[in-house]
Amino acid sequence: MGTYNLPRSVKGEGRILFIFTGKSLIYAVVAGGVGLLFYFILSMFGLNMVGLAITVAFAGIGFAVGTFKVPDIAKFEFTKKTGGENIDDIIKRAIRFKTKGKKIYVYKEEEND
Repeated sequence: MGTYNLPRSVKGEGRILFIFTGKSLIYAVVAGGVGLLFYFILSMFGLNMVGLAITVAFAGIGFAVGTFKVPDIAKFEFTKKTGGENIDDIIKRAIRFKTKGKKIYVYKEEEND
């Protein structure tokens, strides 16, 4: 008698602490580290709660950048072109575009007459 593999749902097995993927955890930690700089600066002035709120907000923004995709909304030109792509990929592309001198190369097929 042979063995058979039963299909099972593996969605979510690559997650850490139920909501974090590896990429989103890294983005949240890095952004939270930037927020900690604000926390330390504000704690010198006795504004610990404000600094903590800023740190949590930065970590949340980092999590969102690492997790979410741009929605596909036909009403807006930007989301028509980038709908369904990861936010971090779009940010990386924009940074590369700015550093390369804002050049876009368009390849045009030659017409045979």
